Amino acid sequence: MTEPHAGTSHGLAAKLAWRRGALAFDIDLTLPSKGVTALFGPSGAGKSSCLRALAGLERDAIGRVSFGQTAWQDSAHRLFVPPHRRRIGYVFQEPSLFTHRSVAGNLDFGYRRAGRPSHLDRDGLIDRFGVRPLLQRRVDALSGGERQRVAMVRALLSDPALLMFDEPLSALDGAARADLLECLESLHGTLQVPMIYVSHNVDEVARLADHLVLLEAGHVVAQGALQHTLARLDLPPALGEALGAVIEGQVVSYDAHDQLIELDFPGGRLWLPYRHESVGQELRCRIGARDVVLTRLPQTGTSALNQLPCRIIGVADADHPAQVLVQLDAGGCVLLARITRRSWHALGLSPGSEAWAQVKAVALGF
Repeated sequence: MTEPHAGTSHGLAAKLAWRRGALAFDIDLTLPSKGVTALFGPSGAGKSSCLRALAGLERDAIGRVSFGQTAWQDSAHRLFVPPHRRRIGYVFQEPSLFTHRSVAGNLDFGYRRAGRPSHLDRDGLIDRFGVRPLLQRRVDALSGGERQRVAMVRALLSDPALLMFDEPLSALDGAARADLLECLESLHGTLQVPMIYVSHNVDEVARLADHLVLLEAGHVVAQGALQHTLARLDLPPALGEALGAVIEGQVVSYDAHDQLIELDFPGGRLWLPYRHESVGQELRCRIGARDVVLTRLPQTGTSALNQLPCRIIGVADADHPAQVLVQLDAGGCVLLARITRRSWHALGLSPGSEAWAQVKAVALGF
């Protein structure tokens, strides 16, 4: 399947400042030209406002925004390219569809305006997102999940140079959210244009993102590759629950009796609950810092199916004075463990020492 082409070899760069109510924004970020970048942070961090500013929807934002070789905004030179001329495919939290048009009419609107580009696989996208049975229906007769599917396909068919998704799954129920997340996950491998994806759900981000921008109170507090950024020791306390590791590996076996799969990655092997994966499939897995138990020696008689040999490479105070965050190297993959300060001392742990990380299988998977 051929998806929208990038049209540029450079990513998006922005340095902007503005105020929205009591929150003063000051952002400075550089995003890659490929893959999915997640804007992530707690509620009220300013993720949606940041996305709107990048799209040109926050007119009082002062500074500079460029995409590839093209400047979209440069306040010092009174340059401002309006949103509709930036070739952005924007999907809001609540789908903004044309209620007077059918689903097919909504999809064809942007497709026709883009000149029906031959590199877009219109039918393939319609089938991938499961909207073919909906084509003749009215928009106001669709469920929330169906409307959001249509909004995503419409954005893709507009031949964008950049996609922007603002928490597109947040208003959906569990089943609709899971279905759409699978659609986005399948799209990830073939998408040729960059995407900026806003979410406050760390599992959602871990499944989709390649690059991560962490926001707090209107400021960028960290940005970089997903795996590296979520496992840092210097992140703000508000992001504590999201701390952990995202690893990538290959499914090497399936236990039909116990409904488990085995994932091989550079740090060893992990057992995870089976969903519908197949042997040979590449898979991501998030290991939360709270789900890791440290021991000095491998254990027997434990319900934890996973034990990984590690070397301690760092330690830092956690957001509670009784706890510490321990950074671990497992075969070149960085893991995090949140343990009590008492356990740290009782086990005699220190940077450079060896340890075993125990991880319950039920805590893994997406």
